[in-house]
Amino acid sequence: MKATFRFLLFALLIAVTHPVFASIYEQELPDQLFSQPEMCKWTDCAGVLPGSNEFSARKGAPPYVEAYANDGHARVLKGYVFLSTDIVDIQGYSGKPIVTLIGMDTKGVITGVRVLKHSEPILLVGIPESKLLTFLRQYVGKFAGERFEIGQSSAGDKGLDAISGATVTAIAENQLISRCAVAVASQVGIVKEAVLPQAKLLQSNTRYGWSQLVDMGAVQHLEVHASDVGAADTGSPYLDLYYGYLNAPAIGKSVLGDYEYAQLMNRLQPGDQAIFVVANGTESFKGSGFVRGGIYDRIQVQQGINAFTFKDSDYLNLYSLEAAGTPAFNETGIFIIRNTKFSAAYPWKFVFLGHKVDKETGAKSFSTFNSPYWLPATFLEGGRPKVAEETPAWWNAWNGKKLEIGLFIGWAVAVMAFFATRDRWVRKAKRANKRWVSWPKTASWLIAIGFAGWHEMAQPSITQVLTFIHSLFGGWKMSLFLSDPFIFVFWIVIAITVIIWGRGLFCGWMCPFGSMSEMLYKLGRATGLKKLQTKLPMRWHNRLRKLKYVVFAVLLVVSFFSMPWAEKLAEIEPFKTTFLVGVLNRSWPFMLFWTVIVGASIFIERPFCKYLCPLGASLALPGWRRLLKLRRKPECTSCHACAVGCGSLAIDEKGRIDQMECMLCLDCMVMYYDEHSCPPLSKERKRREKEKLPLTRVGKDGYFIPIKLETAGSASTGAVKAAPASSRVAESLSTTEQNRTVE
Repeated sequence: MKATFRFLLFALLIAVTHPVFASIYEQELPDQLFSQPEMCKWTDCAGVLPGSNEFSARKGAPPYVEAYANDGHARVLKGYVFLSTDIVDIQGYSGKPIVTLIGMDTKGVITGVRVLKHSEPILLVGIPESKLLTFLRQYVGKFAGERFEIGQSSAGDKGLDAISGATVTAIAENQLISRCAVAVASQVGIVKEAVLPQAKLLQSNTRYGWSQLVDMGAVQHLEVHASDVGAADTGSPYLDLYYGYLNAPAIGKSVLGDYEYAQLMNRLQPGDQAIFVVANGTESFKGSGFVRGGIYDRIQVQQGINAFTFKDSDYLNLYSLEAAGTPAFNETGIFIIRNTKFSAAYPWKFVFLGHKVDKETGAKSFSTFNSPYWLPATFLEGGRPKVAEETPAWWNAWNGKKLEIGLFIGWAVAVMAFFATRDRWVRKAKRANKRWVSWPKTASWLIAIGFAGWHEMAQPSITQVLTFIHSLFGGWKMSLFLSDPFIFVFWIVIAITVIIWGRGLFCGWMCPFGSMSEMLYKLGRATGLKKLQTKLPMRWHNRLRKLKYVVFAVLLVVSFFSMPWAEKLAEIEPFKTTFLVGVLNRSWPFMLFWTVIVGASIFIERPFCKYLCPLGASLALPGWRRLLKLRRKPECTSCHACAVGCGSLAIDEKGRIDQMECMLCLDCMVMYYDEHSCPPLSKERKRREKEKLPLTRVGKDGYFIPIKLETAGSASTGAVKAAPASSRVAESLSTTEQNRTVE
């Protein structure tokens, strides 16, 4: 047995050190790529714009690079190259941006797309990066101004094929490529940009206090914590920033006072817009760029595809704030947007660019933090205009599979409803040869394998547990957990059922891989392999069952040092090979490891679930304090009938059920109520029959209770009716019958 597990460990180590991991997952990129003007010195721009060999510095807002073909005699503009993180802040399933390099020719046709770095766990080892490359090749040859849609387009045309098993990643990348291409194409004149109508501001002398301005949304808040940028916590806020729009008379006069507001309006040119920014914290929103080059490189305003930056000539001192109740701030300023493309009537975002240090890799990069702003309707003539807001990637994922999500929820509710009324079904099962319990289990297994596993690829994983644990220490993003609707629903169900019944309901009834493992064992038994099937001796079982907790602990500890490595080691779960990628699409170490695990499932009931599964271990720990336990009788301490038939080996020699190991198959509960199978009940039944004692039946607490015959209509026919609860005592009941059920 030790040799077997050494072999499994050896196969896993080969798998996680295989060259497949030399990928762009969490690839270290030079800081200069994001900060230096000569972007193409730090990456292969020619790779996305074939035929080019000379590149300009970054130019424009948002930035792009001009690409030229220079043969020594002539210099011809070939197109443009741009980096996604310079233009948009769209995050993938991991909650981190997918750093993408895009090339586009002078006619607006995309010539190449290359992902330089991603943090998508599903593309680490679950889905080959070749599928990502195949997905990206679909954009080559498409015009930047057209609408890119995943799946069938709104016009009924066939759209882009998504990455099977990574739909959210595909949706995020699609939005990223589309918005970047349009932003650059409109800036260089390929695509005509729609100009937003300017705001018509209401003239008002109303004065508002600071708290009123904040409550109505006229002043917005942006807070950046030290943990958000990988900095040490000093006890002071990293950046606690407020900002607002000053051109609206009621806001401007409330914040600046009448005189300063009038002075500001006199200084503004037609079309100029002013915002104020105030902050406390250890970090400066002004940065140091304005000292070196007269540019405020830490802040900008974004509206649609346009980004507006500020120079020293766009800055005015802000000496005091007049709104009642205004707190003290150590940094203040007024910034002027001098661009008619900006319209205060429409939503915009205030963006802060901070230096971020990755705790896991030590790499430094820029990270953007933004806060949305939309001038309240109170300050606009006619109120706010109607705006078609871009839906987030997670919403598209939910909206595209309403029927499947409904069926998925229906299955989960049905399983939970069955368990909530399980006493009724297990008492019926004792009279019907277990079919009242066996067919719901089999049906749930088939749905878990076919629908949840292979069709929807919704196999929960330990990586999601690790992500959740890390999110508790900062960086919680609900959109991340909403990204995959089936996984999200699964975890809601798991959270509910673990608290009520422990891990057994999910692991024993709903886990796709666990269900497949159980079905393989049942099929092996039905096809003549029963003689070869076995259970490990209890002494070995009790030792090996602790191994999954060790695996979970190792993954958790490693994740705090390096999440990428923890996700690699999480390949001890054969889930991705089974449902996401397919065995034949994996390298030989994964195929070997999977074959051993699945092959063992034919001869040993759920070996992976019992001994190796870190997900099961993570669910067993909180399930230790579940609300409901399985019923036990005092006689169970000396009777081993249930233990003999327990496939989970969760019943010890004293008849106690280890709820952390129990898969809730309910076989022991069927026996618990069966007067023919349960030894104490069988013995008592035979005694009562021999002594011709009054007729009895098994009650809800698992003991005999007397019943009486009441004649209905004639002496020859009678109806059997249970005696009232107050009469559930017979003078001849044994001491056993009077015992209470214990938990």
